[in-house]
This record gives sequence, C-alpha cells and structure tokens, in this order.
Amino acid sequence: MTKKFGLRLVFTIIVTFLIFISYSAISIWSFGSKNQLVKTDAAVVLGAAAWGKEPSPVLRERINHSIWLYQNDYVDKIIFTGGKGKDDELAESEIARDYAIKNNVSSEDILIETKSKITEENLLYAYEIANEKNMKTFTIVSDPLHMKRANLMAKNLGMEAYSSPTQSSVYKTFKSKVPFFLRELFYYIGYIFSLPFR
Repeated sequence: MTKKFGLRLVFTIIVTFLIFISYSAISIWSFGSKNQLVKTDAAVVLGAAAWGKEPSPVLRERINHSIWLYQNDYVDKIIFTGGKGKDDELAESEIARDYAIKNNVSSEDILIETKSKITEENLLYAYEIANEKNMKTFTIVSDPLHMKRANLMAKNLGMEAYSSPTQSSVYKTFKSKVPFFLRELFYYIGYIFSLPFR
C-alpha cells in the first residue's frame, strides 16, 4: 500500500463517516415530527425520571400524550415502563400508572414493567408483557428526538411499532433541544454500530 493510497483511504473513511453522521442527524430530527395516529393495541410509554412520587415534567408530558391517545381511542391499553432508582420508593412506571389513574384511565387498561433502566430494556420488558396479553401492535410514546432510536429498537425486537411523540415535550427551546439532540445522535450511532455484534 503506497502512502498516497493510504491517505486516500483514510480520507474516504473520514468523509463516509461524516456523511453517515450528517444523515443520522437529519433522520433523527425529521423523524421527531412523524406522528402516526393509527389504532394499536397499546401505547408503550418510555420511562423518564420521577421526582419523589410525582412524574418529572418530561415523564408527565409522555404520560399525558398516552392518556390523549387512550381517550381518543387510538390505543386500548397503556404500558408504562421504567424501573426504580437506587434511593427511590417507587418505580417510574408505578408513578406513571398512579398519575394516569388520577386522570381517568381505567386501572384495568394499564400494564407496567418495573425492571428497565435504559430505552432498549423499556421496550424489551414491555414487549414481554404484551406477548403474555397477546398484544400485536404498539404506539411508541416519548419525546420527538427520542423517537428515531426508540422505533428502530422496537422494530429490531420484532414489534409492529408506530411513532407518536408527545406534542407537549418540555424540550422546546433551542437551548434545551441541542443537548438532548446531541445525546440522541451519540446513542443512535452507537446502537447502529453495535447491531452486527448482537
């Protein structure tokens, strides 16, 4: 391999990677506006932090959107996800369930999993519960910039999944969106590169 060829190869790899990053960034940003309002068996609400016994603003808006889907007959059930932090009394999903019940969702239409810590576990454990109940179709609920990675993960798990981001995300300003966007871009690219090893 000549030095000139080696430099060209390195340049090609760098350019290809930059194109991939740019494509991923555009894809994540644009996918966030995709709201697939179709009838499904259940909304799967991805976990977020809880503050004591109350949902954080981020979690609250995800719950509120799932309640809207439920009340407008887009979903029959709601599956809340999210485990318990080290010093927490309740799991995120338990707090979400209690909030939903207070807001006129029937307890019989709510399912929860309390083990997950990360997005992929949210989906995996929710899917296990759903399989036990013979549920086949799912509406994934999270913040807009989270949706691309979440839906890709859901489909790779074998879920028939549709995207419905919360329309009242607390990530509204440029200042709040950018850190979340950069984090999602990092995790999305990491997930893509991890796929061959799964």
